[in-house]
Amino acid sequence: MDTPSAVVDPRPSGTAEAAAAVLRRLVGREDAALRDGQGEAVEALVDRHARALVVQRTGWGKSAVYFVSTALLRERGAGPTLLVSPLLALMRDQVAAAARAGVRAVEISSATAHENDLALQALAADEVDVLLISPERLVNPAFAEQVLPGLLARTGLLVVDEAHCISDWGHDFRPDYRRIRDLLGRLPEGTPVLATTATANARVVEDVAEQLSAPAPGSAAPVEVLTVRGPLARDSLRLGVLELPDDAARLAWLTAHLPDLPGSGIVYTLTVAATEDTAAALRAAGHEVLAYTGRTDDAERREAERALRENRVKALVATSALGMGFDKPDLGFVVHLGAPSSPVSYYQQVGRAGRAVDRADVLLLPGREDRAVWSYFATASMPRQADADAVLAALADASRPLSAAALEPVADVRRTRLELLLKVLAVDGAVERVRGGWTATGRPWTYDAERYEQVAATRTAEQQSMLDYERTPGCRMAFLQEALDDATAAPCGRCDRCAGPWYPTDLPDDARESAAGALRRAGTVVEPRAQWPTGADRLGVPVRGRIPADEQVGPGRALARTSDLGWGTRLRALLGELGGGEGALDGPLPDDVLRACVPVLAGWDWGRRPVAVASVASRTRPELVRGLAEGIAGLGRLPYVGELPLVPGHPRPRPGSGNSAFRLAAVWGSFGPADDLVARVPAGPAGPAGPVLLVDDVVDTRWTMAVAGRQLRLAGVEVLPFALAVVG
Repeated sequence: MDTPSAVVDPRPSGTAEAAAAVLRRLVGREDAALRDGQGEAVEALVDRHARALVVQRTGWGKSAVYFVSTALLRERGAGPTLLVSPLLALMRDQVAAAARAGVRAVEISSATAHENDLALQALAADEVDVLLISPERLVNPAFAEQVLPGLLARTGLLVVDEAHCISDWGHDFRPDYRRIRDLLGRLPEGTPVLATTATANARVVEDVAEQLSAPAPGSAAPVEVLTVRGPLARDSLRLGVLELPDDAARLAWLTAHLPDLPGSGIVYTLTVAATEDTAAALRAAGHEVLAYTGRTDDAERREAERALRENRVKALVATSALGMGFDKPDLGFVVHLGAPSSPVSYYQQVGRAGRAVDRADVLLLPGREDRAVWSYFATASMPRQADADAVLAALADASRPLSAAALEPVADVRRTRLELLLKVLAVDGAVERVRGGWTATGRPWTYDAERYEQVAATRTAEQQSMLDYERTPGCRMAFLQEALDDATAAPCGRCDRCAGPWYPTDLPDDARESAAGALRRAGTVVEPRAQWPTGADRLGVPVRGRIPADEQVGPGRALARTSDLGWGTRLRALLGELGGGEGALDGPLPDDVLRACVPVLAGWDWGRRPVAVASVASRTRPELVRGLAEGIAGLGRLPYVGELPLVPGHPRPRPGSGNSAFRLAAVWGSFGPADDLVARVPAGPAGPAGPVLLVDDVVDTRWTMAVAGRQLRLAGVEVLPFALAVVG
């Protein structure tokens, strides 16, 4: 791995002809020819060893540029290409495409762990032409220490795919992508570099180009970057927007008209819950569809991708996890149930369709919940100063590396956000990941409040631009082009603004009934907490390890998840979009909500039926929670034994209290003894005659229910939790 790179002959020798020959092998057609811009990029990389940024629409052939360049550079004695790419689906497609061109490509990732050793052996033997890795692999300690130094010393070409991820102005910024700038400073002088993307406006292009111009080793002067940019209009796409009144109408439209859409395609949703609900409803209506999310098992995701490519399903119902790089040239349609948060992100997703067909249909069905979802994700990638300061202080004081789990009691954020914060700090050089966890580097770190405020403002402007797209009276394709600063924007003549609505708008009665029935179905399992969070004892909570069985609540139920279609939308409105502070909505429980709880309770397969109902005392919605508990007690002909009391003067959990350790600490000690309440539970021969149904309004981290239920368990009664909503 540490052998020096071979000397490469930089002299041109029929580059255009050789490139065309490789391209013909790549696409399997004797009439294939390089497109405008492809030859320019290949020549710059192969003959001049330049740095280039290629911004071209999906389907233009960006991957052909780096495969052709790799083949030609390898023929001239260059080392292997290192290709950094964000999605496994992209990697799998790229490996298959490379084989067609006679280019040997291998992937190293967590999904191919059992094959990684073989890939490294082949790389060491110079039997690999392209090594594909994710940006996260760059911070894997073993890879960074044992593989990367030798690989960079002999890399013949560095490729950064989906390069908009480098920029935090981009729609899909990923902190680990900012490490690319550091890689450039470690490459041998004269190593060509290629960055590609289909979705970058002028600001993102400028930012990416600036990062690509990082000086070569031993130099202070920035390197010139060639930008190859073409028109972004997609002649095959027919765009449209259909506004419908609610979830039931959107699902009914899809149920009725999915068969009318050309070929096979993708139905995008904004949340995992919406994906799963929509897929289940469509399957129940007789449609061949599969769900695809970030939570889907990797083997199932691979099979779903194959099923769509082979047209064995009409559609994949997917989150944005099925996005960049999924390669099906004849994809016939893309439908969105809910809008992405920016026109740029929307263009990226709809660009999956119509690459090798004359016409592909693209339809957006906006939802009322869109803005709430956008707001939740808008600042997820931006650190908060208090959290960053707390993490840096903890690492500075630690005598050994700390894992993310060990840092949770330090920063009051959930694990996913904490890990993102650590990545940001690592990219900025303030911390580093080593074997055993994270350590502080000692380098000064300053919170860039101005930049984060600018990014937040940009996100807000993008959201408004997406709303403007939905309402624009002009051409929809031209709107997307203008959002990407494409100077060639012009009316397309095909979208619903240019040519009139091309999609049906009727909602047949049977489709309405099918959709309404699917959305009426309610109920979700609430799994009990079984383990105390790591570090709780350092926050003053004297517990650790597994929760004793005689202190645990049983499995529970809730009416719906807040992200569910149907009841999720209803509950968000009822609960004031889950506001937990002074503005939280309180009032009588609506009759339809109480009635909806009946089938959830009736379908509960409990081992022992509850003999009484109790409620968790609520500071924010006392009337609603009591009304829910009393209503359930009345329907079940069970006694309502009252509220588990709050301890007077106990501080309220602050809004946004995030991770498990902090949430547990916030509610620990907030509930008084339950002996008086349990004394009112009907008695059996040796204590309470059965479990108590413990009722609350919302379950989020599940620690309120765990702590409240523990009080009842300590008083000698089993507990079955029930809530209106589960956040998520």
